[in-house]
Amino acid sequence: MDITKKEEAAINALKKVAKKWPQSLWLFSADGALCVMKKKPDGSRAVRRLGGSDSVDPDYEIDIIDIENDGGAW
Repeated sequence: MDITKKEEAAINALKKVAKKWPQSLWLFSADGALCVMKKKPDGSRAVRRLGGSDSVDPDYEIDIIDIENDGGAW
């Protein structure tokens, strides 16, 4: 697939960020919102039990990045 120079630069910038990304943070895509999440002190992702299943704990959300995304499967 052909991509523009601008698209290539954006991909490379994201790869550069990924190399510097702190292990204490992770990204969570929730209904199109790209959420920056803090990990718990033990390094695990914070989850809580709701209705018999685990879900991501929104209390650990630090910020939301405004970039189009989708957390669905292929």
